[in-house]
Amino acid sequence: MSLKELLVQDLKKAMKDGDNVSKTAVQMARSAVLQVEKDTRVTLDDDGIVEIIAKEVKKRTDTLPDFERSNRQDLIDNLKAEIEVLKKYLPQQLSEGEIEEIVKEAISSTGATSAKEIGKVMQAVMPKTRGKADGKLVNQIVKKLLE
Repeated sequence: MSLKELLVQDLKKAMKDGDNVSKTAVQMARSAVLQVEKDTRVTLDDDGIVEIIAKEVKKRTDTLPDFERSNRQDLIDNLKAEIEVLKKYLPQQLSEGEIEEIVKEAISSTGATSAKEIGKVMQAVMPKTRGKADGKLVNQIVKKLLE
């Protein structure tokens, strides 16, 4: 079953069960997928859908500190629940150690020696970590290893 079909199936289940958090999260993810397909006129495969879901998770994660500053516990709880719902569609996330190994391999293959060559290393690393690791974390590890 494709990821797109799984989203539809889970949306129906959430609606039947009256699970508003799951329903909202899946609807927003499906909406983002459909919008990208409409804009690009391309039918996305599972990898493309995973990328979009990862962006949706990142949006929610980035919004979390704003809600925490405003002391809106109801919104914080809701956002965290949506993040957990969306994470089940993502592949297993890489650990920092695994990311570090990928980065070390990329540094040796590109011959990068200084922080000026971060872009070259990131270009080699990102296809291997896309959807499996946060780009910000990957960038921090690259910077740390090139210092």
